[in-house]
Amino acid sequence: MKVAIVGASGAVGQEFLRILDQRNFPMDELVLFGSERSAGRKYTFRGKEIEVKLLQHNDDFKDIDIAFTSAGAGTSKEFAETITQYGTVMIDNSSAFRMDADVPLVVPECNAEDALNRPRGIIANPNCTTIMMVVCLQPLEQLSHIKRIHVASYQSASGAGAAAMAELQQQYEEIVEGKPVTVKKFPHQLAYNVIPQIDVFQPNGYTKEEMKMYNETQKIMHTDAKCSAMCVRVSSLRSHSESVWIETERPISVEEAREAFAAAPGVTLKDDPSQLVYPMPLETAGLDDIFVGRIRKDLSDENGLTFWLSGDQIRKGAALNAVQIAEYLIKVGNVK
Repeated sequence: MKVAIVGASGAVGQEFLRILDQRNFPMDELVLFGSERSAGRKYTFRGKEIEVKLLQHNDDFKDIDIAFTSAGAGTSKEFAETITQYGTVMIDNSSAFRMDADVPLVVPECNAEDALNRPRGIIANPNCTTIMMVVCLQPLEQLSHIKRIHVASYQSASGAGAAAMAELQQQYEEIVEGKPVTVKKFPHQLAYNVIPQIDVFQPNGYTKEEMKMYNETQKIMHTDAKCSAMCVRVSSLRSHSESVWIETERPISVEEAREAFAAAPGVTLKDDPSQLVYPMPLETAGLDDIFVGRIRKDLSDENGLTFWLSGDQIRKGAALNAVQIAEYLIKVGNVK
């Protein structure tokens, strides 16, 4: 098994290195690719130093079985044919192909089998906020069909990449030192602030991030449920959180929901408000599961339920989900 990471120097690329090692991913060789800026850098993996190769249109992917790509939509679109032309399975973390009809969009806890039908050799990794939400919606969908979803996300600096995380830390330092605040990676200062915008606004008033949650949820869950989202950038460093309201065909009790969450793969129940126990990004950073708490009936809808979730956006929201897709393909013997 020969594996590649495209975009090895980015925040998600670095997380790929950690997760592949931590999960003892079965491979004989790892190849790292990057841009001209990162080519030549060296990273240690399983005791071996690996140099980042320049991503080019050549035959470098001829013997590679699986390529994890996380270098932006533009790079994914440009190099997709180069990566897949010899049968390499491309598991792409960008938004480039997510809504293409001939590219499966996969969260293994929800629709692993979709990964088996990939006419172009590409499997798309969904948006981080969508991944985290559908992992929690799936066990409830099995109790009663979800008709409607409202969600407010509270997304950390990590969602905008490693440089954005560094900028948030820099902003706090500049404020303490009385210096002008650097604002490059966000529309406004994020330190001591929240910004009700992630990605660009669309003609309907929603941002691109919010529309991703609408469209991707339907594709992953094979559902007609409509999702209305408000995505907000907050000043936590890592891990996203979401407040979720759902309406189901029949009422789901709080007890039923707790039992479903407790039994669901990839979900950890953390729900004891009497002891001030609920998920928080400070505690979910670096962990694999999505943590759920604050489970309540929706007072405005007899068929409604509301809950809070938090999870590491760089892990399950990106690199871990992609690795789990690859693990599934290996398990069922569906790699080239």
